[in-house]
Amino acid sequence: MSLALPEPDHAVVRQRDAIVADLRRLVPHDVVIDDEEGRRAYETDALTAYRRLPLAVALPRSTEEVSRLLRYCHANDIKVVPRGAGTSLSGGALPAEDALVIGVSRMNRVLDVDVMNRTATAEVGITNLGISDAVKPRGFFYAPDPSSQLACTLAGNLGMNSGGAHCLKYGVTTNNVLGAKLVLMSGEIVDIGGAELDAAGYDLLGLLIGSEGQFGIVTEATVRILRSPEGARPMLLGFGSSEAASKCVSAIIAAGIIPVAIEYMDKPAIQVCEAFAKAGYPTDVEALLIVEVEGSAEEISDLLESVSAIAKQFNPSVMRVSQSEEESAAIWRGRKSAFGAIGRISDYYCMDGTIPLGRLGEVLQSISAICSKHGVRVANIFHAGDGNLHPLILYDANDEAQAERAEQAGAEVLELCVKVGGCLTGEHGVGIEKRDLMPVQFSPVDLAMQMRIKTVFDPKWLLNAAKVFPLSGREAARESV
Repeated sequence: MSLALPEPDHAVVRQRDAIVADLRRLVPHDVVIDDEEGRRAYETDALTAYRRLPLAVALPRSTEEVSRLLRYCHANDIKVVPRGAGTSLSGGALPAEDALVIGVSRMNRVLDVDVMNRTATAEVGITNLGISDAVKPRGFFYAPDPSSQLACTLAGNLGMNSGGAHCLKYGVTTNNVLGAKLVLMSGEIVDIGGAELDAAGYDLLGLLIGSEGQFGIVTEATVRILRSPEGARPMLLGFGSSEAASKCVSAIIAAGIIPVAIEYMDKPAIQVCEAFAKAGYPTDVEALLIVEVEGSAEEISDLLESVSAIAKQFNPSVMRVSQSEEESAAIWRGRKSAFGAIGRISDYYCMDGTIPLGRLGEVLQSISAICSKHGVRVANIFHAGDGNLHPLILYDANDEAQAERAEQAGAEVLELCVKVGGCLTGEHGVGIEKRDLMPVQFSPVDLAMQMRIKTVFDPKWLLNAAKVFPLSGREAARESV
């Protein structure tokens, strides 16, 4: 499986100076970055195995500036790569040598907070935590909480339909967004949805969220804000095997209990995270669950009692409830810093398949077998409550053969997820990472329909080119519209 981008349009690359000069006549001078050092900062995203120096970078401050940039690129057949914070783990923001990167990081204002109707409207360069921080004094929060929420922007969350640890109870991005302002490739500005609970007409918002920058650039969004719970408390459950932990997860959900989060770590992940965060994790167990419940003090007590009773059926060696806010913060600090902690000891390839919850135990065993076959190690950290797996395949990026084996193992893991009834991605998106695996999940007819929808929004296929869809068959899809 090759994740390379196609050869750039060298005619466009040769015209770079003229293109930059034109762009600077459309927007303030400091919006456009064209020096090599400045462009180098945008050559990759969190899928760091792949790098491309972009044609130029633009960091607009308004929807109107985005519109001018896109209108020019559309008229001159220049590709565009939308970018939030660059935390994409699937290569979703990877640039190309003949593409203009348009980043929204400067567009980060909260525009409106409507407590009565429980909505907030913000520019999409704001971070998830930035939204919650803005509404926290009024007793509210924004629910989606990816592990990268300190850095990731609403823009990327919209593009990939991101979730996070608490999506088990509160849903993913699409469940928490009501409206969006979208700039089409032609430069036209359209409003989709709005502050209402249910907009009239087709559900274009559902089509837009998760479209990975293929349809346009979102500049503003109206999101749901929720009343902050009275309290929350996590507990740690340690087991002697991944199978016991997996069965415990299934039993909790089957009992009708919906914790706010159920997170899973295997032994390699536990040990690395504990060494980094000093979270108080037991390091002698094979699998660890973080189960958090919320509500009033009485409700929390009842829920933890019920979860404990279920867990005892699977003989946990550790069963510990957080006793303070400091301990709770430490438990989540360890989980939220997991990817960074792993990155201290090894390069890694982070997968993102989803599976039916009842197949969790057998899938974990198969993942271990796949990685062993390819001679690479794996650490499992994921959202167990909704079956969104994040196996981290460890390898040495300086060893080309090992990097190739890691890629092969990753492809087999994703194929396994589809085989057992799951799908290729839960929240990281397709990007370039899973692009050539799309036929594993979708039939030629399915893919043709998806590509025709892409063509309606972007007839020239200039937006985030070479992402999401297999490179073969694109021309036929474009010509069919």
